Amino acid sequence: AALMGGVEAFAPPARAITIARTSSPLFSTMVDDVTAEDEPQDFLLEASDLDGVESAETEDPTPASWISQQRIAELRITHRRHETDCGSPEFQVAGMTERISHLTNHLKEHPKDFSTRRGLVALVNKRRRLLNYLYRENEQGYADIVSALGIRHKVPGAIASKEEKYGRFPLQKNTKGKSKMKLLKK
Repeated sequence: AALMGGVEAFAPPARAITIARTSSPLFSTMVDDVTAEDEPQDFLLEASDLDGVESAETEDPTPASWISQQRIAELRITHRRHETDCGSPEFQVAGMTERISHLTNHLKEHPKDFSTRRGLVALVNKRRRLLNYLYRENEQGYADIVSALGIRHKVPGAIASKEEKYGRFPLQKNTKGKSKMKLLKK
């Protein structure tokens, strides 16, 4: 017999049951007498004795949300303008960036969590609007925070308007409100 995890694959169960059948003359039915043989002694295994099971000491017991909160506080302290700052764009962008990375990691583990995905998209858009504002007000501050946090963001002036983007192509014929027959007659 083959060995599977240190136990024979076709070994008899740990507790053998023998069934004796006797017929009763009064009722002419079968009666089962169950007798249990001596059971083997129980033994304890260590987690390291099992194959493929990691020990509990290797896993980090610290929750990811707590680590994220500590990182948010650390980034906000780094990027605040003064001691009592809690609303500057740099302060808000620093906190949002860590929240975005935390939610991104969460969505890698839980890809069907659509509520979190919706919140992540809203958070990214809010951060983008704050970065656009910061670029208009303080270009150097914008450049510093984008480089420090490693944010990929296109500056508002680099985004081409509709005229700049499609102006080199010829205009399409305006067929709105005209029937096809009128267009064919011309």
